[in-house]
Amino acid sequence: MKIATYNVNGIRSRLDILLRWLKEDKPDVVCIQELKTVDFPSKEIERAGYGSVWQGQKSWNGVAILARGQEPLLTRKGLPGDPDDSHSRYIEAAVDGILIGCLYLPNGNPAPGPKFDYKLAWFRRLQKYSAELLELEIPVVLAGDYNVMPTELDVYKPERWEDDALFRPEVRKAYARLLTQGWTDAIRLLHPDERIYTFWKYWRNSFERDAGLRIDHILLSPAAALWLKTASVRKKPRSWNHTSDHAPVMINLDVPRTGGAG
Repeated sequence: MKIATYNVNGIRSRLDILLRWLKEDKPDVVCIQELKTVDFPSKEIERAGYGSVWQGQKSWNGVAILARGQEPLLTRKGLPGDPDDSHSRYIEAAVDGILIGCLYLPNGNPAPGPKFDYKLAWFRRLQKYSAELLELEIPVVLAGDYNVMPTELDVYKPERWEDDALFRPEVRKAYARLLTQGWTDAIRLLHPDERIYTFWKYWRNSFERDAGLRIDHILLSPAAALWLKTASVRKKPRSWNHTSDHAPVMINLDVPRTGGAG
């Protein structure tokens, strides 16, 4: 099963990019972030062969899960822990016995400040909920734009990012705490020492110079990590005209035919 995460940076304005990539790479499940709309193109997605669940927000945020040839079974909209949080940043669905959580973690800049405080609070909520997911002892995938560069290996010229909300020690420690719970960073498991990026700014030929960041991650519960075969950044879509500043990240799980949940 091929599972991907992709921050599309506006699904309406990049729909042609998304559909082109779906046709070329044929992922089975896709977690999408930054829809930036309440008008989700479900009909166009369906014509491409994918069922979908989504949660939109006007002009900002927004998350969705696509499943090839079937409808994802929606299990949750919104991250628990703050009933007053109106941001569309988390959605969850079951696909073929695997629980898929799609997330878009807050950026947090400028830091310090209220936006950074919100980011850390959201991270704490994620840590609490992810621990509950692990207690289920089922295959779970938490995929999305975490807005975190976990280590210096994940950022071009790390000295330039020391005070940024994506690289501050508090944020990196928050991500590390997820891993110590028992989650596996798919890219780092298979590529422990490789400099890999998933995001490149639009300016100064960042993509052409490979001056990027790794902020899009796929975390696996122990049951799902056992099935991991490949993990890669699909850089080709980032080279297309009018594309997102992110590239898709995709893993391949060798799921037993008897069913994902066992």
